[in-house]
Amino acid sequence: MTDHTALVLFSGGQDSTTCLAWALDRFDHVETVGFHYGQRHAVELETRPKILARLRAGNPLWGERLGDDHMLRLDLLKEIGGTSLTEDTAIEMGKTGLPTTFVPGRNLLFFTAAAAVAYRRGLKHLVGGMCETDYSGYPDCRDDTLKSLQVTLNLGMETRFVIETPLMWLDKAATFATAQALGGDAFLDLIIEETHTCYLGDRTHRHAWGYGCGTCPACELRANGWAKFTAAAP
Repeated sequence: MTDHTALVLFSGGQDSTTCLAWALDRFDHVETVGFHYGQRHAVELETRPKILARLRAGNPLWGERLGDDHMLRLDLLKEIGGTSLTEDTAIEMGKTGLPTTFVPGRNLLFFTAAAAVAYRRGLKHLVGGMCETDYSGYPDCRDDTLKSLQVTLNLGMETRFVIETPLMWLDKAATFATAQALGGDAFLDLIIEETHTCYLGDRTHRHAWGYGCGTCPACELRANGWAKFTAAAP
């Protein structure tokens, strides 16, 4: 394990793709891991290889640093059920005060599985797109949760992983700006054309900010972020 390696939790969405570029800009060797957990918007998994191919072709340095991609199945999340991301149920606020899109334990499982991959691959930094600024109240996106998880993973695996969340304190407009700063207009175009965020998996409607139904919480967040980002552009 070296300090200059990273494993990015890469879903194929806007945030994780931005985080991947962030990692490629900083570390000498970067690998990616994705998760199939029975999500309704599994179309995001189909975008992953397209994004990776464009990153390799569009930036020689990033292409040189980008290593293997891993895909893991965590179908137990769908088996547990009860969320609108794994079942065809309404997206609304639940009785617990959290939206029905909250998948209990998802990020905890993601990071634990990613750490196991990183342990075997000799990778030090675990990079995720979790954000406490623009989020739906998911407790497993909080900075305190992930700092605590880092301690637990290091104790449980007798190693020194570092969990990195570069978007933690950024709103969606700042995430668009970060993408542009990292890779210019070409990377921003990749974010718009290839990444997927829509909870309903809609790739038939093209908006200025990308593809999606335009009405689910994820689409609304992305649309509002794009509007704020473009309004601030010189």
